[in-house]
Amino acid sequence: MISFQGVRAGCARLWNPEAVHLLPADRSDHRVIDAERICLAIAALDPPEVIAARARQFAVLADPTRLTLLTCIRAAGPISVSDLAAATGINDATVSQTLRYLRASQTVIAEREGRVVRYRLASTPIAALLAGQ
Repeated sequence: MISFQGVRAGCARLWNPEAVHLLPADRSDHRVIDAERICLAIAALDPPEVIAARARQFAVLADPTRLTLLTCIRAAGPISVSDLAAATGINDATVSQTLRYLRASQTVIAEREGRVVRYRLASTPIAALLAGQ
């Protein structure tokens, strides 16, 4: 439940007793220093299931092999498994398996050119993070 009555009642220990319009009732006894910042912070939060999905997406970057391959793909554009293996020193089988994972997580896209499959970054928040390295 969300309390729209604020936190004035019983707020002797509050620094700023202004109404916190989005503060859930179960947190109404928390000390409030800046009510406006609390409202902004709460308004910015997505539902827990959305946050969990984003955490899974960003977990892609937690593995050094995946991060290495993604960094190379971002720099080189569409690139093949063999070229990634040559560039990184990671064996072809590991590159291929890692790319399979990255495709399943929709982080990279495979594009076939004749007999060669090249990989490029999908338009995701991961691509944006890699661009800001």
